[in-house]
Amino acid sequence: MLRSSGALQFGDFTLASGKKSPYYVDIKKAITRPEILRAIARGIALIAPDADRIAGVELGAVPIAAAVAMETGKPYIMVRKERKEHGTGKDFEGDLKAGDRVLFVEDVVTTGGTLAKAVERVRAHGADVSEVVAVVDREEGGRDALASIGVRLRALLTAEELLAASRTQSLR
Repeated sequence: MLRSSGALQFGDFTLASGKKSPYYVDIKKAITRPEILRAIARGIALIAPDADRIAGVELGAVPIAAAVAMETGKPYIMVRKERKEHGTGKDFEGDLKAGDRVLFVEDVVTTGGTLAKAVERVRAHGADVSEVVAVVDREEGGRDALASIGVRLRALLTAEELLAASRTQSLR
């Protein structure tokens, strides 16, 4: 589905982490298609039974968090990449109670830096965050970065699986 939507692209790309890559996974392009967003939400929902809330970091993960919330009936929060410096100064939008078990969802994890910071900020509000589910794990250090703060990374697909499927499909 990701390949057929054009979400997997090959070329010369600079990632948000600053790393160079010969491929780019544009999940935002894929999740604008209801059938793909629904499939992603259903896959993540299978991993979410113990969560009280779903969380997604702006921008790419918010539609995924909303879709998972619809699939599971669990509320979600929209986490800012950085604390809002004006108005109410919120870290996130939505309700969160101390002790809530929060499952973070993410579109693509590369180094995990932005996600780790978001997890720590939500934890500062009393949330229990021990797991993240990504659509794609690029396998470039994100798993270890999250593990270093006590968070397990699970992924619907790894980069290796996605690229292998792409090579297989190209041979046909």
